[in-house]
Amino acid sequence: MLTAYPRLDTTLYRHRLENGLQVLINPRPGFTKTLAYFATGYGSVHNQFILDGQTHSVPAGIAHFLEHKLFELPDTDVTARLSALGAHVNAFTSYDMTAYYVLCTGHFYESLRLLLEFVSTPYFPEESVKRELGIIDQEIGMHADSPDSRVFENLMQAMYQKFPIRQPILGTSDSIRDITPENLTLCHRAFYDPSNMVLSIVGDVDPEQVLSVIRKVLGSETRTAGEKCREETEPVSCFQPRSLDKMEISMPTFLLGFKWGRLANSQESIRLEVIGDLASEALFGESSELYLSLYDQGLIDGSFGGGFEVADDRAMLVCGGDSDDPQAVFDAVLTQAEKLSQTGIDETAFLRMKRSALGRRIRDLDSFDSTCFRLCAYALSDFDYFTFPEIYDQVTREDVRQFLLALTDRSRWSISVIEPL
Repeated sequence: MLTAYPRLDTTLYRHRLENGLQVLINPRPGFTKTLAYFATGYGSVHNQFILDGQTHSVPAGIAHFLEHKLFELPDTDVTARLSALGAHVNAFTSYDMTAYYVLCTGHFYESLRLLLEFVSTPYFPEESVKRELGIIDQEIGMHADSPDSRVFENLMQAMYQKFPIRQPILGTSDSIRDITPENLTLCHRAFYDPSNMVLSIVGDVDPEQVLSVIRKVLGSETRTAGEKCREETEPVSCFQPRSLDKMEISMPTFLLGFKWGRLANSQESIRLEVIGDLASEALFGESSELYLSLYDQGLIDGSFGGGFEVADDRAMLVCGGDSDDPQAVFDAVLTQAEKLSQTGIDETAFLRMKRSALGRRIRDLDSFDSTCFRLCAYALSDFDYFTFPEIYDQVTREDVRQFLLALTDRSRWSISVIEPL
């Protein structure tokens, strides 16, 4: 089915195959490059799930480990074969999604076949898994040496008491040692079923030829995917109000985090994301009163920024950067949130912000990567991303004021600081 979106001047071909796979194609006639994302709704927070009536718990970091291992096929160097076709292949794991993508300017259907083949083939020889342990352990070490990574992970551990976002996406040096070929196969069986996946493509392609390639590689068999176990008992307030760490850096770096509650559904998620982005812009955006004041005082520099983020069925507002006095910035953010929640935002300024934010999202559609990513992420939550202009139409000044009012609850804030040794 081909749907037109006049406000975006684009179209989307949508089809669900017999095996449950969602296929989304955004046609770009005349373009030479094509990008395909093959994504599963499985990320680092999904360490407990039910499969075939049995509950399973797997080690932290296994989703990322699985991403690494799927690039292997028996007697085949996947990366080399795709490079020979002139294609670039890569992948990433987030808290709630793992995606594999291939970008090419020719031989697209052959590249697509290889992408589908290696992602859908569980191949985990014992020696290969052991070898990968050392590689990922080094990656974990490099991650720990990054101030930006550590200040964020410390913030997650301060904000959340039980939700698995407390664990790094990569896992830990200890947790990855519990990863085996058996539990890798189990996770692949649970979450790499086509019914739990989305294929999004941006480019000048023939939808019928795409579907033909998919059917040849994945077949039409339907199975039952794993059922994610959701954390139901996470408190609304932050676990700890503050996290303090030290590293070899020249000046303190910090992150502030506001903990939102659980999100009921995908519609609430995208609506809250729009409201949160507008509230962030009003509160500490580069043209805001607070940003200019803090900058003039020398409390922040060009590194300061933030926004509203959603991970699985949770959400948070985060901002930070470098500062000699993170606590002063924290206090100023809360004071400004209290002020704006009482006075509200000027109608003219609000409409200007909303037009600007909507314009940025529309311009993002020029990026193949941004379009593929968002189509997958929102389709996995059963939401049609190209309807986002209607969400902006619905959001009001009062919605943003109520969001800012929620930010005045200090029990839902936490601050993570890394100071110089």
